Amino acid sequence: MTIAPPAESVAATEPLDVAALVRAATADDHRNAETRGFITRLMGGELSLDDYTRYLAQFAWVYEALEERGSREGDGEVFDPQLARLAAIESDLAALGAADWRETHPALPATAAYAAHLRAVSDDDVRYLAHHYTRYLGDLSGGQAIAALVARHYGATPEQLTFYDFDLGDEGPVRYKRRYRDAMNALALDPVQVDALIDEAKASFRLNGAIFEGLGQ
Repeated sequence: MTIAPPAESVAATEPLDVAALVRAATADDHRNAETRGFITRLMGGELSLDDYTRYLAQFAWVYEALEERGSREGDGEVFDPQLARLAAIESDLAALGAADWRETHPALPATAAYAAHLRAVSDDDVRYLAHHYTRYLGDLSGGQAIAALVARHYGATPEQLTFYDFDLGDEGPVRYKRRYRDAMNALALDPVQVDALIDEAKASFRLNGAIFEGLGQ
């Protein structure tokens, strides 16, 4: 990962806890995104497995755009290719009877906007990191609860929920997330870069919430 170093050396100071700063700064945005009508109804058991399939298909478009960047020399530990989700999403969609999701579930305007934004920032390591962080660490955290709720409410099978099944070996999600945050902090971003990271993380939650709005219309 080739992020420009700070203009002035601050080796004598401790690196910023970037992950904690981003989490605190985006708490309201995160809450606003996850309390939109569609997602609360879906997680509350008020909809159907078909509605979950619609939800997942929209995020197939998002992850396709997110993962087009691929692995690059110098990416280090943060942009870990084993986090990639598109193959698992497509497997789930096939198990849900939507193998032809590109034809049956075209991108909503909000989804297309999110995907276009991801492609636009893919060469900006700091801004791309914001989306990488919010999406994948979200999957490793709240995503596990989503899987349990979809199984409970709608009878989804393990074959339909591999999106949330990360192969992390003996490390497990908790230790992996801690290592990911440590890797973020080790980048030693300067204050301007941290501000850009936070702004982009906020944007990611707004873009995510807009898809929930679109699904609920």
